[in-house]
Amino acid sequence: MRTVLARARDLGGEAVVYTFDPHPRKVLHPDRAPQLLTTLDQKLELLEEMGVDVAIVEPFDREFAEIEPETFVREYIHQRIRPMEVYVGYDFHFGRDREGSMRLLTEMGPRLGFSVTIIPEVTIDGRDVNSTRIRELLGQGDVQETQRLLGRPFRSRGIVIEGRKRGRTLGFPTANVSPLNEVLPEAGVYAGWTRFVDDGQPPRGAEVPTVTNVGLRPTFDDHMGLVAEAHLIDFTGDLYGRRIDVSFERRLRSERRFDGPEALKEQIAKDVAEARRWLRSQ
Repeated sequence: MRTVLARARDLGGEAVVYTFDPHPRKVLHPDRAPQLLTTLDQKLELLEEMGVDVAIVEPFDREFAEIEPETFVREYIHQRIRPMEVYVGYDFHFGRDREGSMRLLTEMGPRLGFSVTIIPEVTIDGRDVNSTRIRELLGQGDVQETQRLLGRPFRSRGIVIEGRKRGRTLGFPTANVSPLNEVLPEAGVYAGWTRFVDDGQPPRGAEVPTVTNVGLRPTFDDHMGLVAEAHLIDFTGDLYGRRIDVSFERRLRSERRFDGPEALKEQIAKDVAEARRWLRSQ
């Protein structure tokens, strides 16, 4: 992305990103489709923050999947975008049955008037950085290593919904988040920030230090499945219906059962104090 942005500025052109939605595997192989790390809105917002001028989101369906590779390059890339330079990842394939190869793209590009550059894999500690590796780290609760690979904290977007208000009775009200993302970290307690996505009070973009519990709430045997509950530190206000991004920046502890509400309340107070200290130090 940095390369594309720099070259667009040098050439006096626009930085354009071409992507698909939904993920092709969700259409062609739904039983093997990966859980996506970002929602489409999050992806577009990240691209905008980086400075991308145009994002083209191609609706992907079975009819589109049948397009011949040469047709895809000629009609969808050349005729629609008129690129001067095209940059693709080293493992990029395209067209029907992924028949389109790097060789075909590099042969067709110059004939159509654009150069093709293949970007090699990005590695950290000798291993390829990819979404599979990041999902594995999240599944282990290793959010700090996840952040190192992503270059940013992992954030889960969700809508605040009404819960059972148990946190309020313990003195630590929580926002029950109905996640829009397909991935959550391993069950546990995390320190991070809540960012407001919609207009309102607090305003869009405002951030509040947060302790988030991801888990099954074993102390209460709720049997509600995996849920995310965010306690916004030193915050009071009505958040129902707001969209928020909750970042997971440090794992404080694993989820565990307590003897009762008082023991849980004592532990939450310790979690909040630790999160406050750590977030202030960052």
